[in-house]
Amino acid sequence: MVQFGSGDSRDGTVLSVRGVTLDSRQLAGTSFVVLAAGFMTVIMLAAAMVPGYDFRGAAISDLGTFPETALLFNTSLVLVGLLNLAGGYLFYRTHGKRWLFAVFAVAGVGAVGAGLFPLDTGGLHGLFALLAFLFFNVQALASATRFDGVMRALSVLAGGIGLVFVVLMALGDAGNATAFGPIGHGGTERMIVYPVMLWLVALGGYLLATGERSEPAARPAE
Repeated sequence: MVQFGSGDSRDGTVLSVRGVTLDSRQLAGTSFVVLAAGFMTVIMLAAAMVPGYDFRGAAISDLGTFPETALLFNTSLVLVGLLNLAGGYLFYRTHGKRWLFAVFAVAGVGAVGAGLFPLDTGGLHGLFALLAFLFFNVQALASATRFDGVMRALSVLAGGIGLVFVVLMALGDAGNATAFGPIGHGGTERMIVYPVMLWLVALGGYLLATGERSEPAARPAE
């Protein structure tokens, strides 16, 4: 049997499945792991499905315009946004900082919008994609305020790398192609996306490990 419950902003939501209870931290962690691992898998699969896809020159969002991959890629972007919203809210239930949830929410809206308005639909895609590129990395930096030690360092590192490459992408798209360097536009975009996705996997694992979990009571010996 599946049961949901809720507490205050510090205790948060709990989910009980057949006697195993997961708190908000673990539910948030699950959302982040599924989001990041799933999206990176989709990017790799979709790129392999398109003959002659140019990793260096093509944008990641080009995968949302090819007939072979459009549905897969654009649907995955919407799911990324929804899972980031859900995970950000569940994370908020454990720390109670509304400004931090707002950062997760804007990043999620950016991803959803980029999926609903693919690259070949016009300017709205660029706006939503920029929100996602920017705020997914800002959420890593912002989350560093909630951690100490290694997790804080990883948050700062991932967000910092991503924002540096956001700037390089903006310079390159403005006409200074040398800003892309030897990795090109496609590589620059991946350096915006991959570090923060790997950070979300690490964050998810951290939250899963540090949440409180109650196991089913052991059966008495027969």
